[in-house]
Amino acid sequence: MRAAVIREHGGPEVIAVVEDLAVPTPGAGEVRVRMHAVALNRLDLWVRKGWRGLKLAMPHVMCADGAGMVDAVGPDVRDFRPGDRVCIDPTLVPQDDPALTPGLENQSRMHILGETVPGLASEYAVVPARNLLNMPEDVSAAGAAAAGLVYLTAWHSLITRGHLRAGESVLIVGAGGGVNTASIQIAKLAGATVYVVGSSAEKCALAAALGADVTFNRAETPEWSREVYQWTDKRGVDVVVDNVGQATMTDSLRAVRIGGRILVVGNTSGPLVEMDLRYLFSKHLSIIGSTMGPHADYLAVMSLIFEGRLQPVIGARLPLEQASEGIRLLENFEVFGKVVLEI
Repeated sequence: MRAAVIREHGGPEVIAVVEDLAVPTPGAGEVRVRMHAVALNRLDLWVRKGWRGLKLAMPHVMCADGAGMVDAVGPDVRDFRPGDRVCIDPTLVPQDDPALTPGLENQSRMHILGETVPGLASEYAVVPARNLLNMPEDVSAAGAAAAGLVYLTAWHSLITRGHLRAGESVLIVGAGGGVNTASIQIAKLAGATVYVVGSSAEKCALAAALGADVTFNRAETPEWSREVYQWTDKRGVDVVVDNVGQATMTDSLRAVRIGGRILVVGNTSGPLVEMDLRYLFSKHLSIIGSTMGPHADYLAVMSLIFEGRLQPVIGARLPLEQASEGIRLLENFEVFGKVVLEI
């Protein structure tokens, strides 16, 4: 079968589409899905580059997110049958993990599809039946694939971990990434006032179209934290969502109010941050780390997508054969929203 793979860790040249992978067979409790669409994440970029301690069998199939149609079911599968349209929760949780706590599956020894285990960027993929969710007929495979990881991450950070409430204010640092476009919509749906920092006038305009109340173009306003402070009557925002990290954390500390929360969900500019601890203790701040989310959060956010109350943003649709180009678009920040590969 065809699959988009990483042949080894390295640059763009290590991504290839192969045609000779064996079609997998579902085991007990597993389902084989004929994949119709998958979505790229920055996770795929990090896996391509590799990091110390990451050991993968090569070639490694990419992509955490996908949707398609059930092709075959293994023994003991009762809830799905061939022909069902499904999307896939990207979090794999070993059921024998002694650290597993129901409702906190993402705090166990989890795996993410396409990261430490093979992903979904292939004609067929086998996953546990418990990871599947039936899709309504009016929801496209591309739209469902574009939602998975980023909407799960945004929902878990803002709603479950961040306890965002109606009437609060949220600053989202970055406009165009998948988690950020999801966070804008989720924060608005929760009844918050949404501020967004974008890298260009175009991305700020697109963020406003998604529901952002106030946008700041950092190309024109490099000291955006001061502007946020002024816009909030010198109070600061209740919540900051920062998945940029190294380049923005100091400004995030400045922009949040006394007693506020900073949600850290990524580090696209780098993981190492030099922090003035006086901001932390003098402002009584809570810095909350968050990644992925439990299956209950996946069900909650996908139900809102199925109802049309949240709209995944697709910035580019490419055939599977252009997986390398899709990663290039992500790496160079040339796309607003998600890159979807159609199979």
